[in-house]
Amino acid sequence: MAEIDPSWPQCFASHRYQAPRPGPSLIVTGAVHGNEHCGTLAIRRVMAELEQGALALRSGRLTLVPVSNPLAFRLKQRGGERNLNRKLAPCAKPADFEDHVANWLCPLLSEHEVLLDLHSFQSQGQPFVFLGPRDNAGELEPFAHSAEEEALAQRLGVGRAADGWLSTYALGVERRRRRPAGDARQPVPDDDPRYGVGTTEYMRQQGGWALTLECGQHDDPAAPLVAYQAIVNTLAHLGMLDAPPPAAGPLEALSLYEVVDKLDEADRFARDWASFDAVSKDELIGWRADGSPVTALDDGRIVFPNPKAPAGQEWFYLARASSRF
Repeated sequence: MAEIDPSWPQCFASHRYQAPRPGPSLIVTGAVHGNEHCGTLAIRRVMAELEQGALALRSGRLTLVPVSNPLAFRLKQRGGERNLNRKLAPCAKPADFEDHVANWLCPLLSEHEVLLDLHSFQSQGQPFVFLGPRDNAGELEPFAHSAEEEALAQRLGVGRAADGWLSTYALGVERRRRRPAGDARQPVPDDDPRYGVGTTEYMRQQGGWALTLECGQHDDPAAPLVAYQAIVNTLAHLGMLDAPPPAAGPLEALSLYEVVDKLDEADRFARDWASFDAVSKDELIGWRADGSPVTALDDGRIVFPNPKAPAGQEWFYLARASSRF
């Protein structure tokens, strides 16, 4: 078990608001990744407005976590010692700071019915929402609350939704697991197909439901407003706020179907891609270090293109149109 490093942040913080009337239990999290600050700013704005009376909680229980990973937040980087949002689960023998975070955060998530997790992304692009799978009884991610997620997704104030995260991530993990022994490229730290489990996936495992809102590029000045409006809309949609429920808006629906790893530090993109740029089947996306082309498998969109990805990790995802909405 890892010793508690005195240089680590020494406590975790959440803020709970309880209305007199019964209602849903909602938790909103920010800064699961320490370089994604839009959620933190939005949550702190909501906290101030609740305390000043500008917002009034009508029913239910609201928990706000402005900084989920305080070490990563202090360092202004994605993770403190690793990515908190991978294989998230309580740990009997914590080996790093994020294991300690998980031992605090996972029980907190389990106390709630609904999670809104606020994120941002590396490349340029428009905000979008990540949903879980359709209702299913499968082994990887069984689920029974897709209708609730779909209804809220249409009311967050963004125009695009995507699903297929865990199944696509599991595909990438399986490929990494099959790499030949002695491959110099860095493998994924765990070959468990559930390595892609983060906050929202953990919430679904506990019987709740959850959405990940990607509020825009990390430094987009509009991202904190996107996050703030989504919190308010969620509270209003759940009947927890003294405000009319928001109307459903149109959503472009997409499903992730492919993840492509960066295999060498010299792998490079053909241009500066932004999340959800359109790609055509066989269109050139980039080149491997040996000059071989990397092309799109189908018509669709590129998602989370990351030129700074380390070798052996996700370089970009591909998505295609979905009929979900």
